[in-house]
Amino acid sequence: MRVKKLMVTALFATATLLIGAIMPATISAASNKPIIVGSKSVPESKTVSEIYAIALEHAGYKVTRKQNISNSVVYKAVKTGQVDVYPEYTGTIVTAYLKKNGQGKSAAQMASLAQKGVAKDGLTTFKYAPDDNRQGIGIRTSVAKKYGIKNLSDLQKKADKIRFASQGEFEKRPDALPLMDKTYGKFHFKSIKDYDANLLYKIMEQGKADAAPVSTTDGQLATNKFQLVKDNKNIWPPYNLVPLANKQAVKRYPKMEKTLNKVDAKLTTKAVTQLNKQVGVDGQNYRTVAQNWYNKNMK
Repeated sequence: MRVKKLMVTALFATATLLIGAIMPATISAASNKPIIVGSKSVPESKTVSEIYAIALEHAGYKVTRKQNISNSVVYKAVKTGQVDVYPEYTGTIVTAYLKKNGQGKSAAQMASLAQKGVAKDGLTTFKYAPDDNRQGIGIRTSVAKKYGIKNLSDLQKKADKIRFASQGEFEKRPDALPLMDKTYGKFHFKSIKDYDANLLYKIMEQGKADAAPVSTTDGQLATNKFQLVKDNKNIWPPYNLVPLANKQAVKRYPKMEKTLNKVDAKLTTKAVTQLNKQVGVDGQNYRTVAQNWYNKNMK
């Protein structure tokens, strides 16, 4: 009987030692897997994603890049663990994924809604960046100066002088021109014509239109040809840049959140607009632009 007890004790001790040896190795193996950093197919997402990747590499992680993911599947990709983290927007999370109304919400409120809303899908967000890529109206600088247009209230008063270029749905969407009409008064534009969304700046540059719907970090807004018409009644909610991550990945890579929070703190609207200009207007490679920004701002 005594021999049996000794054998059991020895076996238990051996098993304990084996588990102790295996567990750290398993954890270590998991953390040694590359972090999969994703992006959408648009230049801003790819550039910021590359900045994230560079920062994580400098933090000591291996990184696999998965860029050019379709907008329709990128959320599912991070939810299912095909991607560990990617740059998203608080407004997109709230309105597109959670199907909630963000109108009238502050940046902090939108960020809170986003973080709480994605938790059910095993996801989390980090600190949001100052960068705000919300809906806006862009106008040719020469036209804005000619008619003294600085904000949407000014634009409403001078609308009969302005040729408006749309992408085919802005004048119909409840949160677009109809909301402008409801808040600022009817916009009686001189004309409204529809064009391909990718050609709106070109159409304005060619003098065929004066104003158009834009995103507030478009690179063209960093040139002297165009400027943003201020939404002085804040009808459009904030779309702050924010890392969207799988919670399991956050556990595997404990330095990921702190690393990306440091990056996002320096990604202002002005900074991201300049990045977009370098890629979209000046024709520079987004990876080169991302590396240059990191070298200048994070080293």
